[in-house]
Amino acid sequence: MDLTGIDPDRIPRHVAAVMDGNGRWATQRGLKRTEGHGAGEEALFDTLDGAIDLGLDWFTVYAFSTENWRRPPDEVKYLMGFNKGILERHAEDLHSRNVRIQFIGRRDWRVPRGVAGRIDWATDLTKDNTGLTFTIAFNYGGRAEIVDAVRQLVADGVRADKIDEKAIKSRLYDPRMPDPELMIRTSGECRISNFLLWQLAYSELVFTDVLWPDFRKQDLVDAIREYQARDRRFGGVGPS
Repeated sequence: MDLTGIDPDRIPRHVAAVMDGNGRWATQRGLKRTEGHGAGEEALFDTLDGAIDLGLDWFTVYAFSTENWRRPPDEVKYLMGFNKGILERHAEDLHSRNVRIQFIGRRDWRVPRGVAGRIDWATDLTKDNTGLTFTIAFNYGGRAEIVDAVRQLVADGVRADKIDEKAIKSRLYDPRMPDPELMIRTSGECRISNFLLWQLAYSELVFTDVLWPDFRKQDLVDAIREYQARDRRFGGVGPS
């Protein structure tokens, strides 16, 4: 990796990514959309290697959204098996590298039993690891997460005058997750698509034209370089 211009003391603690462009990558090559997802696996784990090498504490990816169920049934079936296969192919290697794997999202009837079983297996296998936390947003939607947090507040009997940001955050899918300092979206799309709506409130957003299957650890470095060049004020006033 070319780390020219990177300040090692300002590496973001948490980077999130919307892995967009698999279908377009395949279509451009006259391939089935599913082959684009397969190519995206190499991109994911090359980028994850970069995250580990850079010393990130958290790396979160948008693997399957609550809206993705609207895709053609054959593609949804493929993605279920594909995500299960990713765990089978990579969980033990990540475990050997002290990576903690976790999932955020709804665990409802639509998630096949075999997929849910591998999610539980990978989570349990790596739960005591102390290196990078690799979070996979699966059957996830930012609005759904906030709705579920509010439902939990009601179930817990919390009075209206006691509800504040801390009360809501403590009921998100992972209250321990720090807000991402940086969110990257590939393929030239400039939106967050219902991803980490609560957590991205003050994140820096970097949009790149690179399609996800072509994304590599150097692209992660380049996004961090752009992040470091920005003035983060959090609603305040920067230095004069």
